[in-house]
Amino acid sequence: MLVLVGDRRPGVFGRVDQMGRVVHFEITADNPERAAEFYKQVFGWDIKNWGGPQSYWLVTTGENGEAGIDGAIMHRHDSGQKVINTVDVPSLDETAAAVKAAGGKVGDPHPVPGVGTHAYCEDSEGNLFGIMQADGSARMA
Repeated sequence: MLVLVGDRRPGVFGRVDQMGRVVHFEITADNPERAAEFYKQVFGWDIKNWGGPQSYWLVTTGENGEAGIDGAIMHRHDSGQKVINTVDVPSLDETAAAVKAAGGKVGDPHPVPGVGTHAYCEDSEGNLFGIMQADGSARMA
């Protein structure tokens, strides 16, 4: 599950340049509540349960206008991956085709309400990452 509450840098979603930027991170954990407490204590991050249908804790790592990105903590899944970065792309379809052409895999796209369309991918080494095409009108099906 990916929920983006917005990046602190102006204009990051919906960029049209060709270089994708990491715009969100997800930390997977066996016990997300314990992980949330750890990151609160160590870094002072503001972490709140999303309150949606899945267990997902939104992480704010700093104030608006500061360099950096926000992210989330979620239950560890079967992949065993510990951190997942999501990259802002101008076209999910074109980027998905490029991922496949370079030897990667692309999961089914899904809407993130009010943010855009997201898909998890695997690189040539089996590492997970996300791609996100901005679309403020995105809604759950």
